[in-house]
Amino acid sequence: MFESFLRRSEAGEQTIPTIDVREAWERLSSEESQAILIDVREPWEYRSGHAPRALNIPLGQLSSRAREVPRDREVLLICLSGHRSAQAARQLQHLGFSRVVNVKGGMAHWRLHRLPVE
Repeated sequence: MFESFLRRSEAGEQTIPTIDVREAWERLSSEESQAILIDVREPWEYRSGHAPRALNIPLGQLSSRAREVPRDREVLLICLSGHRSAQAARQLQHLGFSRVVNVKGGMAHWRLHRLPVE
């Protein structure tokens, strides 16, 4: 399951595992899942609609709030399109987090697939 976490790019950097919004929802809604979803958009974006149970930690605050991110669980990261969440995943990897996953397409795709929004 987490083999992709061990892959590295040619430059020697760890690659960022990526999943689509449907797989993210399946992981989050599974009864046995302990995955957490972190929405790295700004608070005003988060308030305009977010995935259920998503924790809002804006990208600009992620380093200073990293202690709020569990190290013993899979951490799914989402933004509007997948760009900021990929940056967030790299940031967390540099801070020693190994189980980070970028949600490709972000909330834009989440809404397109008519997944739940609060």
